[in-house]
Amino acid sequence: MALIPLNKAFSQPDTYESNGYALLPMRFTPLDDLTVVATNLVGEYVTLSRADLGRLAGRTLDSSDPLFKKLKSTHFIYDGTSDVACELLATKLRSKHAIFREFTALHIFVVTLRCEHSCSYCQVSRVTDDKTKFDMSRDTADRAIDFMFKSPSPVLKVEFQGGESLLNFDLITHIVESCRTRGDARPLEFVIATNLSIVTDEMLAFCRQHDVLISTSLDGPPTLHNKNRKHQGGDSHSRSIDGIRKAREVLGPHAVSALMTTTADSLVMPREIVDEYLSQGFRSIFLRPINPYGFAVRSEDRIGYTPEQFVEFYKTALDYILELNRQGVPFREDFASIVLTKALSPHGTGYVDLQSPAGIGMKVLVYNYDGFVYASDESRMLAEMGDFRFRLGNLNLQSYEEVFLDSDILAIVRDTMVEGVPQCADCAFMTWCGTDPVRHHRTQGDIVGHRPTSEFCHRNMEIMKHLVRLLDQGGETDRVLRSWVRW
Repeated sequence: MALIPLNKAFSQPDTYESNGYALLPMRFTPLDDLTVVATNLVGEYVTLSRADLGRLAGRTLDSSDPLFKKLKSTHFIYDGTSDVACELLATKLRSKHAIFREFTALHIFVVTLRCEHSCSYCQVSRVTDDKTKFDMSRDTADRAIDFMFKSPSPVLKVEFQGGESLLNFDLITHIVESCRTRGDARPLEFVIATNLSIVTDEMLAFCRQHDVLISTSLDGPPTLHNKNRKHQGGDSHSRSIDGIRKAREVLGPHAVSALMTTTADSLVMPREIVDEYLSQGFRSIFLRPINPYGFAVRSEDRIGYTPEQFVEFYKTALDYILELNRQGVPFREDFASIVLTKALSPHGTGYVDLQSPAGIGMKVLVYNYDGFVYASDESRMLAEMGDFRFRLGNLNLQSYEEVFLDSDILAIVRDTMVEGVPQCADCAFMTWCGTDPVRHHRTQGDIVGHRPTSEFCHRNMEIMKHLVRLLDQGGETDRVLRSWVRW
């Protein structure tokens, strides 16, 4: 991997007569022994042979060469004939980072830790469903609402988490109604994260009245789902499917989404998992790796796997999804969609795990049931394990300004800008990727982490390389992948 910086000739137009062009900032990473992928300042990419990379860096490309024209049009080189290309590149760069001007849009309310499921990979320290002392109080909720509305974000999204959030549905109704009557003109979006096993008609009627969306869990076919997400009756899958059906009937298909978590048992059934999502009427899937928090750590020997195993699972599932699309079945993989949007469009995304600086705190805040404020949901999970590194403050003791200015969040933001992180700074995928300080702190004891041994880095890099290879196939594969870009 390497970075080619802005050449000195860029500011010395008289050198163009002899050299022909100047290099704009770019990074490159080997795809294999013969080719590299190079990206420019805003993440636009080209695949080059090593010989062509040498000609590019040595500034020996002829202006009549088709590669010269391609590199000029995609802002890898500059021949001094016009400033328009550089101005356009600057505009794209501003657009990529515009999302950070909006600051914190996602606000997670942990309304209870109670849950009636016992999932093997649960990331939080759940408690049984009769311990109401682990419910968020109305006073705490009101303080959290006040915090949220101090965010300058033009759009506010409220997500209700648990435990099983529907076990404290009365508080959810209070929060939604309080926000709706606040008198703030900004758009509001509400999402309830729930396993849907206890959803009632009354709950769904409220959701319909207030445009509340549902996010649920579906790990795959019944045998896999029931093994991962244990319920006392052994019927977790059927309960989930019944809940999805009921929610769609009341709210509409668009209002219900699902997430899966990959365990060791998932690795041998990528096609079956995709087929389950298709059979249940979903048109996308997010192939998510397991997170190293909470009960997932205790069960690691049984449900864990290596980054290489996950990448092979991901590739197999993605290839099957592409095969379905080529057969006329529209279906999307969401992680690929996020990466492709960053690579092929001038826009950023709101996905917290692929941000620079890290999205924690900047893009998401978590209000725990007990009033403590965390920089992300993973930060809250880490605290349940006894590690409070990413606890920002307390709603009852500090103001909105103090939570940000008196905590370590600004230092974390500074230290997690991938432009200055060793190895990331030279990586071709830097503008597509991000950093996960909570995961690196948990697994490597440092918020920056050590990239050569980082599971996060290895997994993302291999997936991104695979996406480049698929795009380079051209034809129908390229068309399908480009259709997943979110404009």
